[in-house]
Amino acid sequence: MFGLMQDYPLLAHTIIDHAGLNHAEREMVTRGVEGPIRRTTLAEVRTRSLKVAKALEQEGVKLGDRIATMAWNTERHVEAWFGILGNGAIYHTLNPRLFAEQIDYIVNHAEDEIMFVDLTFVPLLEALQSRLGTVRKYIVMTDGANMPETSLPGAVAYEDWIDAVDDDFEWKSFDENTAAGLCYTSGTTGNPKGVLYSHRSNVLHGLMVNQPDVFGLKSEDNIMAIVPMFHANAWALSFAAPAAGAKMVMPGPGMDGASIYELLETEKVNCTAAVPTVWLGLLQYLEETGKKLPYLEKVVVGGAACPPMMIRKFELDYGVELIHGWGMTEMSPLGTTGKMKNATASLDQEARLKLKEKQGRTPFLVEMKLVDDEGNDLPRDGKTSGHLLVKGPCVSKGYYRLDEQTLTDDGWFDTGDIANIDPLGYMQITDRDKDVIKSGGEWISSIDIENTAVGCEGVAEAAVIGLPHPKWTERPLLIIMRDPGSEVDAETVLAYLDGKIAKWWMPDDVVFVDEIPHTATGKIQKMDLREQFKDFEFSN
Repeated sequence: MFGLMQDYPLLAHTIIDHAGLNHAEREMVTRGVEGPIRRTTLAEVRTRSLKVAKALEQEGVKLGDRIATMAWNTERHVEAWFGILGNGAIYHTLNPRLFAEQIDYIVNHAEDEIMFVDLTFVPLLEALQSRLGTVRKYIVMTDGANMPETSLPGAVAYEDWIDAVDDDFEWKSFDENTAAGLCYTSGTTGNPKGVLYSHRSNVLHGLMVNQPDVFGLKSEDNIMAIVPMFHANAWALSFAAPAAGAKMVMPGPGMDGASIYELLETEKVNCTAAVPTVWLGLLQYLEETGKKLPYLEKVVVGGAACPPMMIRKFELDYGVELIHGWGMTEMSPLGTTGKMKNATASLDQEARLKLKEKQGRTPFLVEMKLVDDEGNDLPRDGKTSGHLLVKGPCVSKGYYRLDEQTLTDDGWFDTGDIANIDPLGYMQITDRDKDVIKSGGEWISSIDIENTAVGCEGVAEAAVIGLPHPKWTERPLLIIMRDPGSEVDAETVLAYLDGKIAKWWMPDDVVFVDEIPHTATGKIQKMDLREQFKDFEFSN
């Protein structure tokens, strides 16, 4: 027997419908790429999203077509998202920080037809356009007055494009499991892999994020979405904030401490989220100027481990609650948050601050467990480490256009992380299966750097490890064993790597050793290298 409830599909574009009709007056404030601050309302964002959907339909876009965006967090990007969703197409967020070969691969693998692009990234795409054969039209997210001359095919100013249509459009309706968004991992091993979100998963993830022990957004909140929309759905803030009717503050390209502070202050932002690098810049600005944070109540820090110093600064010096978060693209992305629970109330200040260093506990709709190498469940004792597995309606079960097994036989996704979980449910990452470095919230593949470096004349073997960095959390150290008789130096190796890997992947230093340790199976023993270089300090 089934229940007698309406068959109401969970479609992501209904979120902006709700926001525009029930929280019409709430603002969305953007620092534009062109410079000035722009102000609009959720009602206007809804209207313009309808125009985007109609304009896409007139371009011949249909259900399931991939529409790319390479853009900052702005109101125009939000409009494009919801317009793509309401048309039935798939929004595909492109990370401009990837190197050219990765962007080339991703666009062609996705078979993107149309691309929304901010002014900042027009030169990047002009250099790549001959290789992006599936893209037939570029919509530059500006107005006619700021539209540059460009060789991009079919290029048109966003404002001119949507002004050519009205908002007389009825949102498309389809099964809630229809694909909604596409986001590629940064390719830690081999080519990047596409994670294909559904309308259902996006809606559920947005509601999950709005649980009180996660972001807990309310209609009276002023939320600043600093984490980029090309970082796995901006951690769902583009869905969660309008669903709650919160005011949205979009920083655009202004990610420095002064620019972030200006918006925090002028817009009375009380909640925000970003990677540690952003907060390090803000904290430095605060220390240099002596300014305070009178309106900010909580920050969510994720994308990389939060330094203990940062936790103490926000909590003790500025009276701002810091919530540590963890997740991955394959999880939409949120997996855990470090919100304190009732059982921690008796802990003293030091113990609570120490607990905040852990990655946190799961909200409802995420399941998590530890297993050993044989797949046996491990205890939640806070000491035993094992492979971290996750499950839930917002967790990927495969990759776009890739035929490979991603789940265990009983339906769990292996995160590739080694972790422990304490009796209260707080999880802590202790190691990584894959030797991935996280720098400023971005993934860096040690394997790819190693494989490239060994192509340099005079290099017999190369290893890369991540070491602590005061600004970027981690940065890569390149360790090289020379060929016999070779005198290759650091400058030569770095010059060889230049242009072959992303600029932000470039090792911060190069050291030379007589021997690189290996395991019994011939793999580089990274644990030994980390121990050997644990006291190493980067010169810059």
